[in-house]
Amino acid sequence: MSKVTINTLQAHKQAGEKFAVITTYDATFAHLVEQAGIEVILVGDSLGMVLQGHQSTLPVSNDDMAYHIASVSRGCDAPLIIGDLPFGAYNTCEQALASSTVLMQSGAHMVKLEGGEWLLGTISALVERGIPVCAHLGLTPQSVNTLGGYKVQGREQSQAEQILEDAKRVEAAGASLLVLECVPADLAAQITQSLQIPVIGIGAGAGTDAQVLVLHDMLGLSKRLPKFVHNFMDSQSNIQAALSAYNSAVQDGSFPGPEHSF
Repeated sequence: MSKVTINTLQAHKQAGEKFAVITTYDATFAHLVEQAGIEVILVGDSLGMVLQGHQSTLPVSNDDMAYHIASVSRGCDAPLIIGDLPFGAYNTCEQALASSTVLMQSGAHMVKLEGGEWLLGTISALVERGIPVCAHLGLTPQSVNTLGGYKVQGREQSQAEQILEDAKRVEAAGASLLVLECVPADLAAQITQSLQIPVIGIGAGAGTDAQVLVLHDMLGLSKRLPKFVHNFMDSQSNIQAALSAYNSAVQDGSFPGPEHSF
């Protein structure tokens, strides 16, 4: 696999070629992911739940993220590595710049942050300083207490219109990618068609440009699998085969199916 860049992913969108993304947290799995042909790794703050045993992503620190990003970067060469900015690490533009610098120096090629309109200035400032940004809309886990739980977002017309408008604004501010989490499939498809940048879905139906899953979910290791997850270990003999099956299913459009969508 050749080195994956933002331009690689943009070319996929323009050609109508879907690509897979998966969360990864260490060098061993980063190597397996690369061998499976998966082009994008998200070092997610989901590590707070699947590795650290917390009930949410909120306790994860920027130092935690830097440690795991560095581990992943040592385990692979080609995949694009996105690092999550954790809760409380980007409350101000200056804080976002400082936190992002640490993650980029640890091996990330891009940072991801959750939120819409309030982050537009921060996104522009990061991009201006050479830090690519992946935006994240819909269900934003760092706001779980404000949202009242892990609930599908955008079912009401006004909320759907707000998410669409925020998507257009983060793109205009300079975001290179957008993650849509737990939104109705028709809304996600509309947003994907409205934007020039690639859109990565998780619980957002099959109409996005790419899919992302949490590693432990798609391997069936989590205590409870969300509706939008398929356990790829069910039909495979080993982890490497499961990762390859996930990559192929995203590329050929067989995952996600209607049963994984809202």
